[in-house]
Amino acid sequence: MRRRFMYDKELAQEILKQLYSSAEIILKRFKTIKTVDDFTNSLWGMEKLDSICMQLIVIGEGLKNFDKVTENSILPQYPQVEWKKAKGLRDIITHHYIDVNAEAIYEICENKIQTLAETIKIILKDIS
Repeated sequence: MRRRFMYDKELAQEILKQLYSSAEIILKRFKTIKTVDDFTNSLWGMEKLDSICMQLIVIGEGLKNFDKVTENSILPQYPQVEWKKAKGLRDIITHHYIDVNAEAIYEICENKIQTLAETIKIILKDIS
C-alpha cells in the first residue's frame, strides 16, 4: 500500500503566490531593459540588475521551501520549468554575487521568467 502524502495546502498556496509576485516584479523591472548593456553601462542599470537578482533569490528560496512543504511531489509534474536550475540560481547569486553574469540574468529574464510565472499560476489553480 502506497502512502499518500498530505501537505499543508494553504502554506503551499501562499508560497506560490509569493513566487508569482516575485516573477511579476522581475517582469515589470525588466520591461525597460533592452540589451545586456542596459544592465551594465549605468548606475540605473546596475540597480535594476541588483533588484532583479534579489527577486531571483526570493524565487529560488521559495521554490526550495515549496518543495519541502510538498515533499517534492508537485514541481516534477510541471517540466516546462527547469526547477533545479531555478533553485540553484539562488545559490549562485547568494554565494557568488560578485561573479554574477549580467548576460545570464538577461537571458533568464528574457526567456524563462514568463514561463515560470505562467506555470506557477497553473500550479496554483491545480492545487486549489
